[in-house]
Amino acid sequence: MPRYYRYLGELLDSGVERISSNELSRRMNVTASQIRQDLNNFGGFGQQGYGYNVKYLYDEIGKILGLNEQHNIIVIGAGNLGQALANYVKFEKLGFMIIGLFDVNPALKGVTVRGLAIHMLDELEDFCKRRKVDIAALTMPKQTADAIAHRLVENGIRAIWNFAHVDLELIEEDVVVENVHLSDSLMQLSYNIVKNRR
Repeated sequence: MPRYYRYLGELLDSGVERISSNELSRRMNVTASQIRQDLNNFGGFGQQGYGYNVKYLYDEIGKILGLNEQHNIIVIGAGNLGQALANYVKFEKLGFMIIGLFDVNPALKGVTVRGLAIHMLDELEDFCKRRKVDIAALTMPKQTADAIAHRLVENGIRAIWNFAHVDLELIEEDVVVENVHLSDSLMQLSYNIVKNRR
């Protein structure tokens, strides 16, 4: 669904008002039947002979993805990756607002990134009591990620976007974890390069 949302957004920016599943399949390199099947899982969005109204489908997928509401994010680990996430303005256009940055390095205390002052990690609990936090992004070394994740859950955070180089496995069923391994993408790319040489 995020991929459909992205492509539909590009179509809207290009002024396209409607599109058939065949046209969308050519753009996305997915079969038209797969597109129809995927979208039918969430309701009937298309009309035979007409296709899909791009704006309507974009808005409906946005609702399915929860993009019609704001999600507040804190970043734990304000090094290069943490600051890069904080500087990425497109998140805000999707409703993801970074409201806090935390680190353990005293040299970073008070440094601002896009107007947000970096807090020390010992301020986390107080911050979570004062602010509504929906998602925590972890951009710290893997050795501390598990302990920090449990601390976040204890403070009521139910969604973790994990960039630490370890798969988090929390036992709480109502906590959602998205493990992101940037090196895995590079290894897949490397594999494809080698495969194409054969």
